[in-house]
Amino acid sequence: MSDRRTQIEAMLEDDPSDPFLRYSLALELEKEGNLAEALDLLDQLMQDDPPYVPAFHMAGQWLVQAGKADEAREVLREGIETARNQGKQHDAAEMSDLLTTIGAA
Repeated sequence: MSDRRTQIEAMLEDDPSDPFLRYSLALELEKEGNLAEALDLLDQLMQDDPPYVPAFHMAGQWLVQAGKADEAREVLREGIETARNQGKQHDAAEMSDLLTTIGAA
């Protein structure tokens, strides 16, 4: 377990609902090779109210890398809509670009 992960987990004890800390923990988990656990955390962030937009983009990237293009497309489409609904056009554009690179099948 990394020192960074330990620090993030300690901060989460004080504020377990902080979306940025939860996102950061997912990034650390993925670095450690725990992709399934990292994706679970991102999924929780995508279900939050409001959904945490960066979680969609990162989940899409990781799913593509894992060879799960169909799942990535689904996540990215939902993320684009969510980003637009939240007025985050830059995030929507980045996810649209990723969706274009994997093909919108």
